[in-house]
Amino acid sequence: MYSEEKKSREICYQSALSKVQHICSRQEKCCFDIRKKLETWQLSYDDQDKIIDSLINDRFIDENRYAGFYVRDKYRFNKWGRIKISHHLKQKKIPEYIISEAFEAIKESEYLENLDDILRSKLKSTRETDPYLLKGKLFRFAQSRGFESDLVLKNIEKILHKDY
Repeated sequence: MYSEEKKSREICYQSALSKVQHICSRQEKCCFDIRKKLETWQLSYDDQDKIIDSLINDRFIDENRYAGFYVRDKYRFNKWGRIKISHHLKQKKIPEYIISEAFEAIKESEYLENLDDILRSKLKSTRETDPYLLKGKLFRFAQSRGFESDLVLKNIEKILHKDY
């Protein structure tokens, strides 16, 4: 009986390994995402660890590569700032030094231009006429996108003094 249980568990392990290899080959994933998937399949912690180690050794998972893609995608397509991106990566248990390295790929001038673009876009869609309330709306909007307060304030001042 014990050998039957072990055999069926081996099949589950092999099946899970091939499924997550397929998932990782199609889309960049981190260890946290894969562990969550394996937990839903109710694999033992030992099997989960073995699968994740195997994926790392075979380069299906690479946290540096994942963080780099995540930063670029969220920055370019979602127009998120560093704070929001960093927060989401920390939720996925990505180490701080990997997050810092991933941010080095973004040029500061491009980052500021992105902030300027989203603020100008918001300014066009806002009907607020009171300068104080307008500044507050723009500030909250940029902060919700994860941009740093000091950069947001400087950019708002620059935009509002140009446009008014």
